[in-house]
Amino acid sequence: MELTPIQKEILTALINLYRKKKTAVKGENIAEIINRNPGTVRNQMQSLKALGLVEGVPGPKGGYKVTGATYQALSIVEMDKEVVVPIYKNQQYLENLTAAEISFTTVRHPDTCNGIIRILGDIHDFDSGDIIQVGPTPVNKLVIRGKVVGRDDSSNALLFSITEMVSLPKSPIKDLVPDKTISVPANSTIQEAARIFTRNDIHGAPVEDRSNIVGIITYSDIGRTLASGKMNLKVREIMTREIISVDGNTPLYDVVKVFDENKVGRIMITDGGKHIGIISKTDVLHEMILH
Repeated sequence: MELTPIQKEILTALINLYRKKKTAVKGENIAEIINRNPGTVRNQMQSLKALGLVEGVPGPKGGYKVTGATYQALSIVEMDKEVVVPIYKNQQYLENLTAAEISFTTVRHPDTCNGIIRILGDIHDFDSGDIIQVGPTPVNKLVIRGKVVGRDDSSNALLFSITEMVSLPKSPIKDLVPDKTISVPANSTIQEAARIFTRNDIHGAPVEDRSNIVGIITYSDIGRTLASGKMNLKVREIMTREIISVDGNTPLYDVVKVFDENKVGRIMITDGGKHIGIISKTDVLHEMILH
């Protein structure tokens, strides 16, 4: 089915608004997004309804709804369940957007790699020069970064030059846990804890009390205590009591989210509910860089 550019823009805007609102979409809202006269949109909608590409909904809360043919006309796969592929513009996460397709237009040139991203969602705020990041994708955990060089509103796609492309490792976090985990007794002084850190070349450790892990102590905790002049405190008095932990089978890329969401530098790793070690955010990022 051959559609005119204006019809493609209208259908694309309708899909994007319908995905966001889940209700009938007013022609005026579509006109505002594509920067067209509402009368033009209404006229085009008559043709699109006749083709079975949109469905009219009467009444004060009415408007237009998508049909299965709407997606087919734009070569978009309709999915009952979909995983959102995150999109960032200039390091800011954009809600209500997801990448539908990623294709490469040039890959052979040693200095140039360009691609096209078809997006579900409003792309009219993107301009040439914007820094874009897409991913991770659900299957191979691909993350692509680049600079926008053009925009195709009729197909809701961004053209961009690719500056970086990585596939995040899928290995479980327990693979990073050292064979022997160094712990610090809860009744240790901060001087004793510092000596344990220095001797084992570590910057943080779980705190143990009667064979139970009761907290985490780091060099930062020790430094703040010394700076305040409280030289005689015990480790149990300055440790972080709230322990953030993840199962050892959690993939590395999901563990990074745990660090960011909880704003911590170290987390405990468990296996069958038992603590098996401690991992720092630096450990995880270093492993991801190696891959």
